[in-house]
Amino acid sequence: MTLSESQIKVDDWIKKYGVRYFSELTNMAILTEEVGELARIISRTYGDQSFKESDLKKNISDELADILWVVICIANQTGVDLEDAFLKNIEKKTTRDSTRHIENNKLQDNP
Repeated sequence: MTLSESQIKVDDWIKKYGVRYFSELTNMAILTEEVGELARIISRTYGDQSFKESDLKKNISDELADILWVVICIANQTGVDLEDAFLKNIEKKTTRDSTRHIENNKLQDNP
């Protein structure tokens, strides 16, 4: 599924089941909440914290999908074509950072 198709699918779902989009401000708060839930799982999976019983039901793929959903909602509400924006962003990064990371000694393997 392309990003454009994803935007259409989310919009169709909202119109059929969601009544309307939440406000942009509410969706920004929801996005922040979802990113926090992902951070919690990652910190417990790859960091030093142990899992709480309530964390065991959550998984990274579901949290990433929740984040993507809200990002798509915000894009739809604000008239952003995510596919076009993402392609332009890759181009910007490629132009700006074409040698930046390759030349970064911190990223090189240390023997």
